[in-house]
Amino acid sequence: MNESTAAARLAASWLLWYPDDALIQRLPEITQVVEECPPKVRTALRQFLAYLEEVPLLDAQKDYVATFDMKRKACPYLTYWTDGDTRNRGFSILRFKQAYLASGFDVGDAELPDHLAVVLEFAAIGNTLTGDALLVEHRVAIGLLREALGALGSPYVHVLDAVLATLPAMTPQIAERMAALAKSGPPVETVGLDPFPTAPASVEIGGRR
Repeated sequence: MNESTAAARLAASWLLWYPDDALIQRLPEITQVVEECPPKVRTALRQFLAYLEEVPLLDAQKDYVATFDMKRKACPYLTYWTDGDTRNRGFSILRFKQAYLASGFDVGDAELPDHLAVVLEFAAIGNTLTGDALLVEHRVAIGLLREALGALGSPYVHVLDAVLATLPAMTPQIAERMAALAKSGPPVETVGLDPFPTAPASVEIGGRR
């Protein structure tokens, strides 16, 4: 993975966190990183940065909560799309955590390891090969999240467009899997385990919400 792809993923990771004062203060740095990204990524992230610059911070925070905390169909936790609230999801989440720890990348317990922002950060500055493999493996979930954000008219769709621009192009097989999962929805069996939360009300991670 080249440096421009890593930069794009790191910028997208930052922008997918809850918008707080720390993120606003970091916008000049993020803008500089975005300008070093490939054209398609740069265009998408510029659109999202314009949104952050135009709206009051409180409105941006309300929009974030309404989008990611209140709507399951815009869930940023990748294993939710494929495993729902089932026993299998626990194993899938553990795979992410084990992959991080094997690379010496400890995200702590403040956020679930399958949150897209965490995966993107790992792919950018942790183990790029393993991170890239995790993103590609969950290409369908990322694509479905992008479609959900687009249907909601959310500005976060631009961030997902940037993420997808760093992944292999859509294939008929991926499109078929996306269509099938979109039609069936995530599994709902919950026998044996309490459901994992799909959107914690408040988390603290590295000074970001």
